[in-house]
Amino acid sequence: MRSDFKRISGGVCAPKGFKASAVQVPIRKLKKDLALIVSEKPAAIAGVFTRNRVAAAPIEVCKAQLKKSSLCSAVVVNSGNANACTGEKGLQDAWAIVRETAKTLGVPDSQVFVGSTGVIGQFLPIDGILAAIPNLCASLSRDGGGDVAEAIMTTDTAKKEMAIEFELEGKSVRIGGVAKGAGMIAPNMGTMLAFITTDINIAQPLLQKALSAGVQKSFNRVSVDGDESTNDMALLLANGLADNALIAEEGDAFERFQAALEFVMVELAKLIARDGEGATKFVEITVSGARSEHDAEVMARTVANSSLVKTALHGEDPNWGRIIAALGYSRIDFLPEKVEIYFGDAPVLKQNFQIVLDEAKAKAELSKRDVSVRINLNLGECSATFWTCDLSEKYVEINGSYRS
Repeated sequence: MRSDFKRISGGVCAPKGFKASAVQVPIRKLKKDLALIVSEKPAAIAGVFTRNRVAAAPIEVCKAQLKKSSLCSAVVVNSGNANACTGEKGLQDAWAIVRETAKTLGVPDSQVFVGSTGVIGQFLPIDGILAAIPNLCASLSRDGGGDVAEAIMTTDTAKKEMAIEFELEGKSVRIGGVAKGAGMIAPNMGTMLAFITTDINIAQPLLQKALSAGVQKSFNRVSVDGDESTNDMALLLANGLADNALIAEEGDAFERFQAALEFVMVELAKLIARDGEGATKFVEITVSGARSEHDAEVMARTVANSSLVKTALHGEDPNWGRIIAALGYSRIDFLPEKVEIYFGDAPVLKQNFQIVLDEAKAKAELSKRDVSVRINLNLGECSATFWTCDLSEKYVEINGSYRS
């Protein structure tokens, strides 16, 4: 971890002026499944959403809200039901949650955003959700970040939250985040949810710029199974209570904030990959020596999404042939004879197809919980890293009966 970013507790409630809560409706399972994040002062908001043409109702509502206002007072999220492919009723239900939350909190409708995750094609138990909102609002607490992390989980096995503190022009600034995602993960934003809060004082256009750039280096570089969800969203709220001078243009202050934000988002992305459904290994894939960062990213993504690569990693089989084959169908121009491949510190392929595989050393690297795959194209100076996991029998078991 960077020494100038101090890790702290609290998740989304770590920055000044944020409270959160979660309650059980229940929606699908007997667990906390409805969460609320509130900023005591209306916060500037930025959002990035799934590019899936089949977008869930909350995605449509949030996009509409962003067109109306650049401020947000509350985000309400449910798990267990995606409210996707639910037509006009799904939209009406999402708007009903907005209105009821706004009324209970005493804030404008335009400042309430919604998110959902869970099973596609089922209607929300809207009466139960609306009835739970008063208790949800009454339960708001500065200690509620962990409850939000729990409430948005579906097949996740662990909470995913992160918060840091750093100095910015003499002021202490905090960023906190929470995410969920274990399956249906190949965000192309442009089912994974992320909600990030900060008390920095920054203009909304720059907030959006920082989020969009951060997504490209974090959530868009994580994959569990190659499936893009209907519900992917990342929302970033900044309420200005750190009392730093307003960041209204790009410069040193903006760059420092962007670096801190990217750090938090990358850590959350890694937690998603580490908790992939049925995963036994966390895998970091780095492509270096590329002509451009775009080329490196596409090739790393292609390897990360390969079911054959992921099953070989699960079986601890140093099958480098599957890796170079994936590079080949990435449609990026490269010279196969220049490729070098390593599993951790163990080389397996050198230039001109020199096979230097030491089965014992390679298997030792692949037997670790954290696995590193390094690919050098030897064509340029650019690189990119992707995070994924192995593909196990447990993944099939989980998704063969997801709705039951």
